[in-house]
Amino acid sequence: MKAEAVGLSASRLARLDEIMKRRYVDSGRLPGVLTMVYRRGALAHTGMSGSMDLERDKPMREDAIFRIYSMSKPITAVALMMLVEEGALGLDDDVAVHIPAWKNLGVYATGMPSIVPAGEPAFLTTPVARPMKVVDLVTHTSGLTYGFMNRTSVDRAYRRAGVAEFNTEGGLDAMIEQLSRLPLEFSPGTAWNYSVSIDVMGYLVQKLSGMSFGEFLRKRLFEPLGMNDTGFWCPPEKIGRLASCYQPKPGGGLLLQDDADRSTYAAAPGLESGGGGMVSTAHDYMRFCRMLLGGGTLDDVQILSPKTVALFSLNHLPGNKELADMAPPGLFSEAGYAGIGFSIGCGVNIDVARTRLPGTLGEFFWGGAAATAFWVDPKEDLAVVFMTQVIGSDARLTLRRDLRTLVYSAMTESYA
Repeated sequence: MKAEAVGLSASRLARLDEIMKRRYVDSGRLPGVLTMVYRRGALAHTGMSGSMDLERDKPMREDAIFRIYSMSKPITAVALMMLVEEGALGLDDDVAVHIPAWKNLGVYATGMPSIVPAGEPAFLTTPVARPMKVVDLVTHTSGLTYGFMNRTSVDRAYRRAGVAEFNTEGGLDAMIEQLSRLPLEFSPGTAWNYSVSIDVMGYLVQKLSGMSFGEFLRKRLFEPLGMNDTGFWCPPEKIGRLASCYQPKPGGGLLLQDDADRSTYAAAPGLESGGGGMVSTAHDYMRFCRMLLGGGTLDDVQILSPKTVALFSLNHLPGNKELADMAPPGLFSEAGYAGIGFSIGCGVNIDVARTRLPGTLGEFFWGGAAATAFWVDPKEDLAVVFMTQVIGSDARLTLRRDLRTLVYSAMTESYA
């Protein structure tokens, strides 16, 4: 399908590839890139450059398998919404209805286990202003956190407990038990904090479906959608397609962070992390995006109702606030904050002018720690998937800015 047939310029899409290669691959900031653009029922563009494995001099390939980290979150959100549609739970349910051990969680006031005398409570807490709701998990307003934030005593307690680590013995059940002993960072609904909330959603899917989380995803989502290379680990017969992962080297260039041939993703994890544990291909993830772009249906397979998918284009933060209004200063995220709200497990554009980028109200998106990214723009009938593999890149948000600018500047027709 020629790009011009779906309202895109082939020459401008070629410019996208040239700039991404020159600015990010040739400069040594990324090992390689793979970009897919889908519009109006057709894969309009696939561009790639660089390498999927620098040590073995393996060029980037379309079927390369990537660690998608937090791009796992929207997949988990879809799984949860499938159970919402089936009446297993509601977004306004108290989380304690489904996790009774969390009924008396309080908000951190003071204390650390390492300095509290034996036999005394490890933490002093204050009561929550209201109970945690399922929607608070969906929007990261739950009061939970991530240990890697390195901001607060609660973050430190998560690190000491190893909350949500992939090698957790006992998996998601053990994670829930760990969290039952730790305080909340804030009262639910009062702030936005990137957190293990989506991993908790994976636990709810597991508990309410009666299957392991991975089994639910495989049977109810991946196999029906033909996402045959997506899961929580890369089996031996596919290791040759797994990209190596890198990190920036002081002074420039890249250091090997996770060698594909000896990857931590070469074996099934102890904990199936719906917040950041999946691997996938650009083709698989585009099929996921196409399902959402199609109102919940792809190739006559219905995963969600169009009315449920419409919720992904709405801001579910309290009072229609932006992330900028609710997130602590300097907080790690996969998005800039201005003009952005939060929908069902991903960010959503609620003020195009405030983002200072081309875009569309209601487009939803997210990214992963290895600098991967996607977005779905229902009004423009557009989906974009971008893959690379660098952890801790200072170019992560900048390259997403460039990607967005270059894709939208390739449009010759707009429907929004």
